[in-house]
Amino acid sequence: MMSIFAPIDDHSPLVLTVPGLGGSGPSHWQTLWEQSRPDTSRVELGMWDTPHRNAWVTRLDQAIRSAQAPVVLAAHSLGCLAVAWWAELSPQPFGWPVAGALLVAPADVDRAEVKPELAGFAPVPAKPLPFPSITVASQDDPWISIDRARDLAKRWGSFFVDAGPQGHLNAASGIGWWHEGQALLDRVLDAASDRTGRVRTAADARSILAINATEAAQAHYLGRHA
Repeated sequence: MMSIFAPIDDHSPLVLTVPGLGGSGPSHWQTLWEQSRPDTSRVELGMWDTPHRNAWVTRLDQAIRSAQAPVVLAAHSLGCLAVAWWAELSPQPFGWPVAGALLVAPADVDRAEVKPELAGFAPVPAKPLPFPSITVASQDDPWISIDRARDLAKRWGSFFVDAGPQGHLNAASGIGWWHEGQALLDRVLDAASDRTGRVRTAADARSILAINATEAAQAHYLGRHA
């Protein structure tokens, strides 16, 4: 498996973090990853407190197109919906230019009591994503139920990981640098590319995630939080 400290080479995907409502503060795992991983940078979506779906999708598209390399997206909360809408509005061949995604604690924008700031991202796109992905959710996330998160993962063709009771999987969850999330990101990176510049086929990518993510990572979480 690719090390989280592996040096960048010409064939390694770049990692773009996609924060949610309000952006990600200094102790959020996305910020810590940006500071510690030379392959990782943030997509500046703008309007963090008053997000607009089309504006966010446009900014995300610009970041993906300007990366000049395959990219892997590490999204949180409403950022997951920006990724799903990007895939809906910007069709791509499987695995290029987005080679994979880690989708963490997606916000449920379809529920009746959704915040007004999030309502513009409804309805949640329901098509399979054109890249390998892992969706991670917590059992006590205040913004989405675990069953709803599992359903979104199924609709997106994403492998689902139950992270146990850890709130919104953000800074307030106390997960800091989030080592488990880094391991899951590396699984996505492995599924995205064979490190020679060849994008894996959908079947190969799904096989890698099925073996490495849903068994190893989920077993770790369930064992830890049982």
